[in-house]
Amino acid sequence: MNSAPEYWPAPPPKGWTADDLDHLPSDRPDGEPDFFEHVELIDGTLVFRAPQQRLHQRLVHELTACLDSQAPAQLSVLHRMDVKLGHRTRPCPDVAVIDAEAAADMARTFYEAREAHLVIEIVSPESVERDRKLKPQRYAEAGIPHFWRVEENEGRPVVYVYERDPATGSYGLTGIHHRLLTMSVPFQIEIDLDSLVK
Repeated sequence: MNSAPEYWPAPPPKGWTADDLDHLPSDRPDGEPDFFEHVELIDGTLVFRAPQQRLHQRLVHELTACLDSQAPAQLSVLHRMDVKLGHRTRPCPDVAVIDAEAAADMARTFYEAREAHLVIEIVSPESVERDRKLKPQRYAEAGIPHFWRVEENEGRPVVYVYERDPATGSYGLTGIHHRLLTMSVPFQIEIDLDSLVK
């Protein structure tokens, strides 16, 4: 059996960049399909996401549907699409609200930070450090105005809502939502959180 490092592609001479993600092979060297399908680039490092739990998948699907049904015409809600934050950082938020004009281009593989209004990360056991600390910092630095972190508490979602302070360039916590989430930004939103997992 081959060791894991044999499956990793060699980095380019100057290291990985955000644009390199469009040129990774689809399969790993031993033929396993879609090996590089769920990879992100954080500060020049390739991050492979672990298989998601059913709860995680359901929250992604239901949050996308709820937000999409309430979003104004100029915004679109997408799941699992990359957002390019800089030359060496291209994460793939679980859910993102972006300009509808950008979403209309079906050839896009990523969106620019300036096209994103809200990004949402649903925390899983393997992503706690990234979702709580690293990604919010990078999203804020790139100028994305709103960030939500979704965590699980006894099988139910809890949503931590952040808004970017333009004076400091960092996020401030504006609320922790259990059971019901009601927001006026980035548009009018009302979500029965308990219903997301029923």
